Amino acid sequence: MSDISTITELLAVGQADNVAIAAPGRPPLTYQGLRDHTEQTVATLNQLGIGRNDRVAIVLPNGPQMATAFVAIAAGATTAPLNPTYRKAEFEFYLNDLGAKALVVEQGSTSPALEVAAELKIPVLEISTVTDAPAGLFTIQPAAGAPASQPTAHGGWAQPDDIALVLHTSGTTSRPKIVPLTQRNVCASARNVSANLALTPADRCLNIMPLFHIHGLIAAVLSSLRVGASVCCTPGFDALQFFAWLAEAKPTWYTAVPTMHQAILTRAGRNQTIVTNAKLRFIRSSSSSLPTPVMEELEKTFNAPVIEAYGMTEAAHQMASNPLPPRARKPGSVGVAAGPEVAIMDQAGALLPAGEIGEIVIRGSNVTPGYENNPKANAENFTNGWFRTGDQGIMDTEGYLTINGRLKEIINRGGEKISPREVDDVLMEHPAVRQVVTFAMPHDKLGEDVAAAVVLREETTCTERELRDFAATRLADFKVPRKILFLEEIPKGATGKLQRIGLAEKLGVG
Repeated sequence: MSDISTITELLAVGQADNVAIAAPGRPPLTYQGLRDHTEQTVATLNQLGIGRNDRVAIVLPNGPQMATAFVAIAAGATTAPLNPTYRKAEFEFYLNDLGAKALVVEQGSTSPALEVAAELKIPVLEISTVTDAPAGLFTIQPAAGAPASQPTAHGGWAQPDDIALVLHTSGTTSRPKIVPLTQRNVCASARNVSANLALTPADRCLNIMPLFHIHGLIAAVLSSLRVGASVCCTPGFDALQFFAWLAEAKPTWYTAVPTMHQAILTRAGRNQTIVTNAKLRFIRSSSSSLPTPVMEELEKTFNAPVIEAYGMTEAAHQMASNPLPPRARKPGSVGVAAGPEVAIMDQAGALLPAGEIGEIVIRGSNVTPGYENNPKANAENFTNGWFRTGDQGIMDTEGYLTINGRLKEIINRGGEKISPREVDDVLMEHPAVRQVVTFAMPHDKLGEDVAAAVVLREETTCTERELRDFAATRLADFKVPRKILFLEEIPKGATGKLQRIGLAEKLGVG
């Protein structure tokens, strides 16, 4: 199966009668059903004038229809999933920037994307659920009043070097960049994830990740389909519903970001019977650093190993991962190379030996061929065939990688460089702290100083002075936060990731 390089080939792996897509409260969709549905969808799109490398923006809520829409459309065109909670101005930017040839929404949608599509003259395609049909099945047709279209001349199944998926970078510090990922890229990444996790057809993934993000699309959906396993697609993360889904779906694993894991832990004690009966083979964490205390509590609560991985959009998700037992899992490390080659590079482009700090770089079949229409970004981010991740890290002699943080997030306090993650890890050791994010705040003389936003555990108390004194026993004085804010909730991005850049301004600090 190592030569699979298109989503169409990937779908052929599963046994016809095995479950491919499931959802709470719905009959499951078999692999044969998914293959038939994909073939019908591609044929319909071709008749509507949409073919290979034509961009189809998808604005659908999380769930089985979003999963099957991604798979079926990507088999014959280019998918561009967008966050359904975007405002009109955001849809204006993304639909313009993408050059979308069609917009897919659910029937009856009131999304502001529809108004933008009308202004940009982008055809709208509506999908509707087939009553009592298996999870994820839908019909697709032009919205009422849409002009007639001609069949495409470039239809059929997508080829390995066709673009399967386009996503934008987060754009925290600059204009978001378009990341095109080929069929070969996404299939290679699905292979990397499934191999690292030793997935088999017997595995069942509970997906709680948003499906407009690379993590959910590749790590949950495509990695499962890559080996003929099944994925249960929920309506999105909900800590109140998670345990009911766990009991109903009986998954062997789930994947999430650290903030989701922390929310799950806060309710685990109230759902002890379900937790005890859960038969999770492992739990996966990715997309941002997992605090060591959270990892340890997860493992103790679910009696399952926690596999922390390192991913990003430009790598079609996974780059490194801690291995399954019996190989060592190192808390605080994102593991070893898990697909692409991984190395540490200095500013001049020289690769560094183990033990030296530098920028993490990658290369491999899962890595994007380059940003779209952005020669400046490509020149800055590709060096001698290696992609510069923008993350600072260090690799030990056994090949385990530790991330110090985004280079743009490193705090420069009067010339002293501070890793926010190091401060996070120390503050998380305090028994009253449930969640923390360390960030740079402006300083009139030093340029930047250290600040932290903290959420305390229920029924605990702690003062700023107590927490600073605690940190001072474990950190050099210049690393101790000068300002600590206690919040009920720390602002997060659309995928649940804590965001350091811009947090000082959001919180009015400095």
